[in-house]
Amino acid sequence: MNLQLLVLAGIALFLILRLRSVLGTRDGFEKPVSTTAPQQPKERDFRVIEGGPDHDIVDHVEEGSSSALALAEMKKADSSFGVSEFLGGAKSAYEMIFMAFERGDISDIRWLLSPEIEELFDAAIADRSEQGLSIDANFLGFREIKIVDAVFETSTKEAEVTMSFTCELTSVVKNAAGEIVEGDAKQAKKNKDVWTFARDFGSDDLNWKLVATGE
Repeated sequence: MNLQLLVLAGIALFLILRLRSVLGTRDGFEKPVSTTAPQQPKERDFRVIEGGPDHDIVDHVEEGSSSALALAEMKKADSSFGVSEFLGGAKSAYEMIFMAFERGDISDIRWLLSPEIEELFDAAIADRSEQGLSIDANFLGFREIKIVDAVFETSTKEAEVTMSFTCELTSVVKNAAGEIVEGDAKQAKKNKDVWTFARDFGSDDLNWKLVATGE
């Protein structure tokens, strides 16, 4: 019996030493283990400082420029107006108008044209038709789109935005016999236009119209 007690005591001492080597020991005062859930870290305050730059404007034109001030006035006149959204619309309008003119049929995009531009396009298309010429074009995409100038008349609420469009396309001019007289259908070329769009912010008509074209 004494031998059994010695063996059991030896085993108990061995287990105690093993536990100390794995778990370590506590010396002095230690805070009791908390049973409450850990607190979430406080969220940082990222409030926008009032009066900071409007990136919807300064991402596209120089801050403090006359164009930036004009665009800001447009946003005051119509809270739904956004420069980024306008650029997206102008991009789509350019492709639609450009390709309709190249095809010689602007019936579907007349609502995007001022009376002066509509008359100018009609005359150019008629002159092309009289010569027996037609254009076969394929729009490939844009290289660059940017705002050149913006103007807003506070007294009349009339606005104009001048845009520069640089795109790539293939284009050939054919005669009445269908023969290519100009261009190469396999050779992409760069095309650059400077167009001005206008809108009356005092009107119920929210559409912008093309009022001037240039290069």
